[in-house]
Amino acid sequence: MNFIEELTWRGMIHTVMPGTEEQLQKEMTTAYLGIDPTADSLHIGHLVGVMMLKHFQRAGHKPIALVGGATGMIGDPSMKSQERKLLDEETLRHNQEAIKKQLSKFLDFDSDAPNAAELVNNYDWMKNFSFLDFIRDVGKHSTVNYMMAKDSVKKRLSGESQQGMSFTEFSYQLVQGYDFLTLYKEKNCRLQLGGSDQWGNITTGTELIRRTEGGEAYALTCPLITKADGGKFGKTESGNVWLDPRYTTPYKFYQFWLNVSDADAEKYIKIFTALSREEIEELVAEQAKDPGLRPLQKRLAKEITIMVHSETDYEAAVEASQILFSNKASETLRKIDEETLLAVFEGVPQFEVAKADVESGVKLVDLLTEKAAVFPSKGELRKLAQQGGLSINKEKVADVNAVVDAGMLLNDKYILVQKGKKNYFLLIVK
Repeated sequence: MNFIEELTWRGMIHTVMPGTEEQLQKEMTTAYLGIDPTADSLHIGHLVGVMMLKHFQRAGHKPIALVGGATGMIGDPSMKSQERKLLDEETLRHNQEAIKKQLSKFLDFDSDAPNAAELVNNYDWMKNFSFLDFIRDVGKHSTVNYMMAKDSVKKRLSGESQQGMSFTEFSYQLVQGYDFLTLYKEKNCRLQLGGSDQWGNITTGTELIRRTEGGEAYALTCPLITKADGGKFGKTESGNVWLDPRYTTPYKFYQFWLNVSDADAEKYIKIFTALSREEIEELVAEQAKDPGLRPLQKRLAKEITIMVHSETDYEAAVEASQILFSNKASETLRKIDEETLLAVFEGVPQFEVAKADVESGVKLVDLLTEKAAVFPSKGELRKLAQQGGLSINKEKVADVNAVVDAGMLLNDKYILVQKGKKNYFLLIVK
């Protein structure tokens, strides 16, 4: 597999330094990509870079994921209007381990193949580097004029930010450049991958390698991912879409991909899956024939949910997605965990009911009018029940005098009430 060709048809190349393709065709090459360890989980904004490393390994080359422990302590000025919070070493190490666990779902770290992936942390070679040594060994090779010409620096100095730019941030590109030099010398790393906003920092590294070692090093960047409507990719009303199920449930993760627009689905399925060109072209043709069936979104959501979570999580997410539309969902409702249940019914009206009332047994007619004002009157409740429009936990109920007890609780805490086809209410029993 030709790495550059593969990334080109997938729409994953922004800029390539001349000579890069020739280097990759000549021999197995080592490349690295930097990942910011400011959290103990990656979010989907990181996935483009991770997929670049995945394709790089698939093409027979050796990927290195660099966790920026040292650079994470400084903060990259690229695309940022404010300086970031600094992390302590214990937090960095914890985040590094969590990130490696997530990366191992995409990359082979453990085999004895010559192109097995590696994880490194730049804090390991920066922590004992004195300031005097740094400005003598690294700083003297970069002129201020060269550093000032970088877009990331120019934007911050042009007045977009009221705070200006600290010396700490200004020196960031030198630290990143030194990372590339270190990996060039210690791991024979010849290529750095990154987002298009990283071009300035990456080329500082290639220049440093040229000046100090007389060596050739290369750069390749991918475009920053956008949405067709101009909105920011990967952001939802509740913030980032994380890979860790503690922060974004597999159900919500699956739903994010399932609900992207047709234009975005066609773009994202190339970037975020390893499906072949032929498979994707078939799916695009299917979508064009009948957009309502949404084969692109369904396959995209499936591939990426299985890759990040598991097949079991994917199947559970599909099942949970069907609760709203299926009349036979009572079994699924009893199986799903509390987080998924709350995610599926996010935003529906909620009522709190005393646990003592339910444990002692309460008539449905009293529960839904007196204990929780789901219905304004008992007459309206009876009428709807007679018409077959009342369901409790997705099971139709005609007898309004039926007794509701603790055995009906979902996750020992919830009762789902459905009025008609579309109106849901969640009773929280406390």
